[in-house]
Amino acid sequence: MYIQLDNQVLYYEKTGETGPEVVLLHGNGESHEIFDELVSKLCEDHQVITMDSRGHGLSATPSELHYADMAGDVINLITELELSKPLLVGFSDGAITAMLVAIQKSDLISGLILCGGNRTPKGLTRKALHAIKKEHKKNPSALTELMLTEPDISEESLANIQVNTLVLAGQHDMIREKETKLIAACIPRGRYEILPGEDHGSYVEHSTKLLPYIYRFTK
Repeated sequence: MYIQLDNQVLYYEKTGETGPEVVLLHGNGESHEIFDELVSKLCEDHQVITMDSRGHGLSATPSELHYADMAGDVINLITELELSKPLLVGFSDGAITAMLVAIQKSDLISGLILCGGNRTPKGLTRKALHAIKKEHKKNPSALTELMLTEPDISEESLANIQVNTLVLAGQHDMIREKETKLIAACIPRGRYEILPGEDHGSYVEHSTKLLPYIYRFTK
């Protein structure tokens, strides 16, 4: 369904009738549909909220895209829907957005799972950054520009995250392993896991592999 928050129209879905609330945030160029398989299982004993970030899926596209605005949308959605301290799970760009939400409003959430997130573009591997630059040169877009110019999350700001946080990345991720470890180290209640055999999105996109990690927070 659609909701207007300030000047932004967002599309979101709420699935499941009872249990802890979980908000899922997708990555760059994707939509809430990457979580369909996960939601079909998780909704059996959780209330699951998925949304299309601004400029993605069925949500409206503004003139510019910035992670700070995406974080503001999530904060507004949690507030407007009167969610009670949901677990926030973000993948890739969604993980960046989730970090920014938690930095500003840790009191709104119960916990944080970050999958393949980075603090700055330099947190990407050289190969991944080169591929994004090449794609942007060939087909310039606000989405690729966003990945090349943002985010800019300081180590000091991560210390403002005051909830239990799990930082995940694949063994073959496009995020540098030292970036994953640094993010976890800067968050007071943060820890990390590097998942053997997984790449950037293999354990997230159209997968149920996040279930046990979510259950650690909610059961």
